[in-house]
Amino acid sequence: MAKDLELFKNQIKNLAEKKPSPENKDSILSAWKDIERNLLIKKDTALQAKAQYNIGKIYAMTGKTDSAQIYVENALELIEKTKGNLEIRASIYNGMGNLSYNKTKEHQANYYYNKAAVIVLSDKALDLSPISKTNMLLAAAQSNNILYQYDLAQRMNKAALDLSEQLPPSHTNRQRPLTQIITILEKQDKLDSIPRYLQKLEQLQKDYPKEYNVKYLYDCKSRYFKLIKKPDSLLYYQKLKADLDKINLEENPEEQVNINNLINSYLNIAAVYIAKKNIPEAKNYINLSTQLVDRNKDLITYDTFILYKDHLSSLLNLEGNSGKAFELMQEVSDFQKENFETENTQAIAEMNSLYQLQAKDRSIQSLSKNIKINELELQQNKLWLVITSLLALLLITFIVFFYYTLRQRKTRQEKEKILQQQKLLRTQMEPHFIFNTLAALQSFVRFDQKEKAIKYLNQFGRLLRNSLELSRENLVPLGEEMEALNNYLSLQQMRFEDAFTYEIIRPEGNDTCSIMIPPMLVQPYVENAILHGIDLGDSSGHIKVQFFVKDLILQAKITDSGKNETDSKVKTHRSLAGIISNERLKLLGKNGSIETIKNDIGTTVVLNIPINN
Repeated sequence: MAKDLELFKNQIKNLAEKKPSPENKDSILSAWKDIERNLLIKKDTALQAKAQYNIGKIYAMTGKTDSAQIYVENALELIEKTKGNLEIRASIYNGMGNLSYNKTKEHQANYYYNKAAVIVLSDKALDLSPISKTNMLLAAAQSNNILYQYDLAQRMNKAALDLSEQLPPSHTNRQRPLTQIITILEKQDKLDSIPRYLQKLEQLQKDYPKEYNVKYLYDCKSRYFKLIKKPDSLLYYQKLKADLDKINLEENPEEQVNINNLINSYLNIAAVYIAKKNIPEAKNYINLSTQLVDRNKDLITYDTFILYKDHLSSLLNLEGNSGKAFELMQEVSDFQKENFETENTQAIAEMNSLYQLQAKDRSIQSLSKNIKINELELQQNKLWLVITSLLALLLITFIVFFYYTLRQRKTRQEKEKILQQQKLLRTQMEPHFIFNTLAALQSFVRFDQKEKAIKYLNQFGRLLRNSLELSRENLVPLGEEMEALNNYLSLQQMRFEDAFTYEIIRPEGNDTCSIMIPPMLVQPYVENAILHGIDLGDSSGHIKVQFFVKDLILQAKITDSGKNETDSKVKTHRSLAGIISNERLKLLGKNGSIETIKNDIGTTVVLNIPINN
């Protein structure tokens, strides 16, 4: 039987090494299904997961995404029950990321892509081909780039670039890390670092001109020259790229990607001529774009449509037709607003789905721990039956030792439980905060306050990125928490049109970088002070946040200027974020507490937070 199982494993290994293609995919799928039905596979959960994953992978290649989803999810459920098996585990995570990405579930895709990439980064001896490793790293990097996690994306891009040296000279994954690194450097405004990567990309293109698509080099150079404000060089590479896009469209005139690429290339060239105030040339490329848009209305993407209307409006304004230009911009604004609301609804639904997914993972981990504990207790019971035959002295000694071990385990489990509860309570606060902020942004857009909306969106982006970075940690430096708090107060000050002022006072004589506290703990009380502690109808409101350190206790005082006596209604509102923060304070231990002091002037909330240095 053992020999049969070993032969069966070799059969699976040989089949896994076969690369599916349109010609052989049916025979490979049939072979994997035969393996799935084989009784020997029931003896190895990891082999079951491998078979399910490969069947799902072939279904995905043939466009049967629903069937692919079922098999890959089955593989995920099976592999989570095992230890190790990092190679197939990473492949399944990456497969789940691909399926989620194809369904535009970006956050869920990012979750799985990062799990696969972490395995690749943490184990250099992983038995996966360099192609598979770079694919996983680049997919995770691209996903992190989409979600503004630039540092993490760059780390994975550079790891893929190091691995690319092991790839065949003409493999696309030697070019792709360079283009992705350049893209992120542009977003990080690190222009001085871009030329050396452009040189590597140019050398790669020079060494293998037929193997690599020169369009990506032209695209990277165009964006670089745009950033360093060299319009002539920018125009040169944009026209080269447009020529390639035109050839691609002539070869595949019905392909949506080719249509939108050429329109975008024409629009980018038009934008340069608009900046140069060269109306004839700008109008020529706008007209070329218009012809393509009119012929392919059903194939134009949202981003291309917005870019087209925006550049057309700029040209009309340059020609002196400001009325028509304004009408076009109003049309774009209405369309963006409608799209934003749709994306907002989808994002909230996806975040809820991701939260449930993470809760499921925690449940599985908890169940695994319980199984381990049960297995350990069973072994101890068997050992107990053997020990009963020993001398009484040995029996007493063992009982004392067993009692001590059990007590230590219980203490450790209680600590782990408290940490898990803290993480859960913190994640419940995130949607509440994001909802309030997006509501304010929606208000600016609704009343056509474009400059405020852009400024508010930029500020919100910085705060959200800061919040995402802090949310990954159990404890963060007080300095980072104060920075996030300052960003939040600045956002609210913009939202309420400078209806209040604020100040944040650091603890005297203490290094805020060495004081560690739970993230996002003070913010709900500051929010409550803004909404319920000051008059927002005038500009007399004031919020004061002070920090003091005494005997390993960080005292945070949030003081508001109070409401006028004419406001006779008693506010009974209790925010969900405030309730959750109160529960988080309780979880910090007996020294964690909250006190509310009311007087004729206003209200002061005092938080006593145990700190870690």
